[in-house]
Amino acid sequence: MEKPKVATVWLEGCSGCHMSFLDLDEGLADILAAVELTVTPITDFKDYDFPEATLGIIEGAVGNTEQLEILHKLRKKCQVLMAWGDCAVFGGVNTLRNHIPTEVLLTRGFIQTESTVDGVLPVHQELPALLPQVLAVNEIVPIEIYVPGCPPSPEAIAHALQEVLQGRIQRMPTGILHFD
Repeated sequence: MEKPKVATVWLEGCSGCHMSFLDLDEGLADILAAVELTVTPITDFKDYDFPEATLGIIEGAVGNTEQLEILHKLRKKCQVLMAWGDCAVFGGVNTLRNHIPTEVLLTRGFIQTESTVDGVLPVHQELPALLPQVLAVNEIVPIEIYVPGCPPSPEAIAHALQEVLQGRIQRMPTGILHFD
């Protein structure tokens, strides 16, 4: 029997959710034996030409045009999407910039900081444009499973993955969700 394919992406966030995934320790071996990881930041894969997959996992909010494109591509290729962490689920700390006009934000960050000398706004064809607002992933595409937390605990991630691998999609039990 073919293993379910799983793709993960890290958008606008800190990588803490993927670190919690790696913190499954021995349990990680069981999960990795049951799936085929395709595209993932764990393997430093940067080509977002996603193959068809059973499960797509998103860490981070959407704050620029490249992240928006990655999210749409992942949604098209995955049967089920899972949002890991508060940034993906709610927008997280990244949404603090939503009340600052983009031009003001960029000017402060690249020209007016106290340590900046001869600052300029970075402009290059490969730099993705910022969106006017940072968005949680479900504000853009449908999401089937949410694993909140900052970061979610390894136990919460393991539970969600085991449920999906068993063909079940359910709400996370509140007893497994906690903030450290």
